Amino acid sequence: MTSVPATVIALKSLACIADDRSLLEIDELTVGAGERIAIVGHNGAGKTTLLRLLSGCMRPAHGSAEVLGRALQDALPAAELRALRQEVGQVLQGVHLVARLSAIENALIGSLGRVTGWRSWMRWYPAQEVAQAEAALQAVGLLAHAYTRADKLSGGEKQKVAIARLLMQRPRLILADEPTAALDPSGATEVCRLLVKAARRATLITVVHSPALLPLLAERVIGLKQGRIAFDLPLASVGDHELGNLYRSAGGAVRALASPAVQSFSDPIGHLPIR
Repeated sequence: MTSVPATVIALKSLACIADDRSLLEIDELTVGAGERIAIVGHNGAGKTTLLRLLSGCMRPAHGSAEVLGRALQDALPAAELRALRQEVGQVLQGVHLVARLSAIENALIGSLGRVTGWRSWMRWYPAQEVAQAEAALQAVGLLAHAYTRADKLSGGEKQKVAIARLLMQRPRLILADEPTAALDPSGATEVCRLLVKAARRATLITVVHSPALLPLLAERVIGLKQGRIAFDLPLASVGDHELGNLYRSAGGAVRALASPAVQSFSDPIGHLPIR
């Protein structure tokens, strides 16, 4: 008998509102442990709002939101919110490394759920954590730059450091908001593969800006349009028709679906279904 995956995310009758404007309305959404999900949609569709909700940075105005067993519709006590954020790893478009720290020190930030008190304030990490940070940088191909300041690294190298930080954090849920937006196609492909590898024991939800990256990141694709779920489908069922309807504006024109480096739905890896 096939076991049912543990539920990591459960949203029901949910609405997020800011300045009297509805940002997100979801009737129901369930995500199981270990799923690989891509979120797609036009600018302003609610993708980043959804990630902010799931990370505990935003509370819903209505409805229920449960993430990793915690009800987010109610204000969490500070200790519970810290515990949630230790279990939720993030890779953001702007990277959010500490510019003046080295690559290895940025990676070690992922261990702060385990290294607390004066050790964290003084950035004095046990030898075991340093060895694990070196291994994490080795895993993303950046050990040679371990002691290079973050602001001296390229965009792709910075994202690799962010993934090494994830490896140190060991989260149960990873939220990635357009992690390849500033990278060329080759760098984007490499970062996607490293991100999936880092998420092998976690649930991965990625906001994707290029349809060509879907096969690298996801087995399930959720399309958001004007704050609502337009479709929730297996990757194999997503093609030109679904994406074209998703990005079609009210005036009838199709909005840009990818960065200039990717001009169509064609997948250079050869897996994205075209219908």
